[in-house]
Amino acid sequence: MTRHLFISSQARPNPRWLAAFPDAEVRAEVGAERPEVLWWAVVPLQAAALSSAIAALPGVPVVVLSPTPVQEDAMHAIALGARGYCHSHASPGMLQQVAVAVTHGGLWLGPELMSRVMGAASERLLGESAAEPAQGLELLTPRERAVALEVARGATNKEAARRLDITERTVKAHLGAAFEKLGVRDRLQLVLALKYVPLDVDDAA
Repeated sequence: MTRHLFISSQARPNPRWLAAFPDAEVRAEVGAERPEVLWWAVVPLQAAALSSAIAALPGVPVVVLSPTPVQEDAMHAIALGARGYCHSHASPGMLQQVAVAVTHGGLWLGPELMSRVMGAASERLLGESAAEPAQGLELLTPRERAVALEVARGATNKEAARRLDITERTVKAHLGAAFEKLGVRDRLQLVLALKYVPLDVDDAA
């Protein structure tokens, strides 16, 4: 089985991809085999093509690569089912980190994009009407809800503990319970689960 398959619109593969994964295969279309990770480096991002590739390989984590990463494309890709989004010229070491994250069920956006996404989530969160609670919050206890909202605003465990006047250990406990109830693995998935980031994919095509 090919461990890493890169689908690229470029005639020549990026040497960093092969430096990260010497056994990688680079070609223009998805085939019948199931790689460990599918790297999607087709530019520009086309929702229909990406969606078809994801559907053709159920259970295979897909990472979208872009030479000019932008938040909107990142969120479109995640909404379509991609597990990661990063710069197509990322270092071999970074690509290896991404592979580890997505193969273990996590999401990867990278520090800068993650910060932007959490910022967007915060703006959306602060603008929510109390009459329209976020989807999923009804599953949480009041304290779990408070912790989840602080984290969705981008707060660290330490900041959430200080704002809620509880210990970091308590924050971790409530956050773990919230993750389990909402079926998420990390903070980005929490934001997506609570619907604080708009995920309209119609304009991605």
